[in-house]
Amino acid sequence: MSVIAEGMISFATKSRVSGVVKYLPDPQSVMDLIQSGKLQDHILLVQGGTTTFLSPALTMGAIGVITMSGAPESHLGILSREFQIPCVMTAYLTNSESRYAPGGDNDAHFKEVIEALDGKKVEIDADDDETGRIIAL
Repeated sequence: MSVIAEGMISFATKSRVSGVVKYLPDPQSVMDLIQSGKLQDHILLVQGGTTTFLSPALTMGAIGVITMSGAPESHLGILSREFQIPCVMTAYLTNSESRYAPGGDNDAHFKEVIEALDGKKVEIDADDDETGRIIAL
């Protein structure tokens, strides 16, 4: 097992969750996952911390969230704390120099993270006061 990505955590928890990363780019992809009955098999990957369309998945039993931008004070950070769902925010790949840049053109960064994580089985370790780790299984 190796750490493949890191980011900020929305809250510290000793609970570790594992599942297959599922990139959700739009509201329809969220609804499709919910309707599939496999929501709890997946750790949800979204672009930003203000991705409000993820809310139905959080209320219906999402097990973990990874964002590629956003801060613990953002919408998803607050909701993940409320529902006690481990959440790694502004995730970056540990083997890459690419990082999210506020206000910048982040398309290449987002693409790199999606390609590296989507479909991979991972575990979220959020047992640190600041840094969350995404571990390849």
